[in-house]
Amino acid sequence: MKLMNKPSQLRALSCFCSILLLLEFVFVAAEDPYRFFDWTVTYGDIYPLGVKQQGILINGQFPGPEIYSVTNDNLIINVRNNLTEPFLLSWNGVQQRRNSYQDGVYGTTCPIPPGQNFTYTLQVKDQIGSFFYFPSLAFHKAAGGFGAIKILSRPRIPVPFPEPAADYSLLIGDWYQIDHKKLQGVLDFGHRLPLPQAVLINGRPNGTTFTIEQGKTYRLRISNVGLENTLNFRIEGHSMKLVEVEGTHTIQTEYSSLDVHVGQSYSVLITADQAPKDYYIAVSTRFTDKIITSTAILHYSNSQQSVSGTIPGGPTDQINWSIEQARSIRTNLTASGPRPNPQGSYHYGLINISRTITLSSSAAQVNKKQRYAVNSVSFVPADTPLKLADYFKIGGVFKVGSIPDTPSRKPMYLNTSVMGADFRAFVEIVFQNNENIVQSWHIDGYSFWVVGMDGGVWTPKSRNEYNLRDAVSRSTTQVYPKSWTAIYMALDNVGMWNVRSEFWARRYLGQQFYLRVYSPVGSVRDEYPIPKNALLCGKAAGRTSR
Repeated sequence: MKLMNKPSQLRALSCFCSILLLLEFVFVAAEDPYRFFDWTVTYGDIYPLGVKQQGILINGQFPGPEIYSVTNDNLIINVRNNLTEPFLLSWNGVQQRRNSYQDGVYGTTCPIPPGQNFTYTLQVKDQIGSFFYFPSLAFHKAAGGFGAIKILSRPRIPVPFPEPAADYSLLIGDWYQIDHKKLQGVLDFGHRLPLPQAVLINGRPNGTTFTIEQGKTYRLRISNVGLENTLNFRIEGHSMKLVEVEGTHTIQTEYSSLDVHVGQSYSVLITADQAPKDYYIAVSTRFTDKIITSTAILHYSNSQQSVSGTIPGGPTDQINWSIEQARSIRTNLTASGPRPNPQGSYHYGLINISRTITLSSSAAQVNKKQRYAVNSVSFVPADTPLKLADYFKIGGVFKVGSIPDTPSRKPMYLNTSVMGADFRAFVEIVFQNNENIVQSWHIDGYSFWVVGMDGGVWTPKSRNEYNLRDAVSRSTTQVYPKSWTAIYMALDNVGMWNVRSEFWARRYLGQQFYLRVYSPVGSVRDEYPIPKNALLCGKAAGRTSR
């Protein structure tokens, strides 16, 4: 081998090495930050209603630890399952871009066996806003295991309101004093659940305190992590300025109270501009015969008086009031989202619809047991997660097209329902509610534009009522009794995605299905490979992930 000894060659080599070092530095510096979490899931005694219950704790906490992150952060969450049964966590509203393997529902992810661990690798890609995580298997959600997720904007991306003095998460939800396994047993025997016993605010029915200072403004992130009830949120003597809904900056409208349907999240700003004393934060059930109310305390740091007097009342069963409020929530088109461009730069109202899907809910008895369905199909889990069966091409687990695009006149029947959809299609989905209850629907992997809602049965003429300019974009929407809600959705995220009722008893008893968004290209630009650490179960057991 001949050594280089000419100055020009040495200079060239030196320059080349410098370029390599520079490129390496740029690559490393440009990589998005990592945040690491180490969680242990256990059963433990909790006393939310003053009586000992078995709760699901994460690192000994109920509710679980808050996830704090910034747009595009990589979240590495190691979950040790010290329960006596399998366990999964899912991430309500986190889109899992190109990565439905990490979604944490049984259709995509094998449960974590007792005594073992699994490390979720999530990236909150191009997202901001308020979300939450929860246990998705069995009826674990009725025992806790949920917590808040905050995704902040990157420092150089403008936010359409001044930095608040503090940022508080409020997890609200209906609660049973009955053990979650007994509740699951009630459903397994074919019966309906009784009414819940209470409403919790951050794990307590009363007494949670939030301290504020006179003259300052605060951000409250409110998520309904309950099982079925719409909740009305209000603060005595204070108005709330809505600023964000599930990742979308909104027109900053002020409300005296706010309906938060199951699975939904909102951010509001409040200003400490009242007399220095303590005020009630009130949360109560909506559309129920018996109104259940719980309270927290808004405490001024210079308070001269504890809370007293009557808890502020809110709406009870006024459907029209709630509909008008929902219609008033719109996107702030001049605000930046996770990227430095206006949220309204994507003109959803000018895109041609490639497909209309109508989803109708129903309740009936199948084999003398209570079940719930979408388009007459009541979902039953397969013996293998559907995403793994799809990846390994395992036959006999599910069939694409096993749920129709429109309501069926067939009697309710059981099936592992999967609807096929093409990558990059732009679809219209109509949720048709023929029942007498307010419903709540969520789609994993996506946010969608809520373009319209009204009473009666949807027809093509209903499109004349659509908001095609500044409809709010979110991942969970309500559907009022004997009414419809229409959404537009760009199918830009390949994967197997859960479409579900957020009423947990209904989801458990079949009111869900999976949307298989498919690209024939098979490129990593469209979808990440199966994770190296993927748990393999059912008919996928014994195979090699990568």
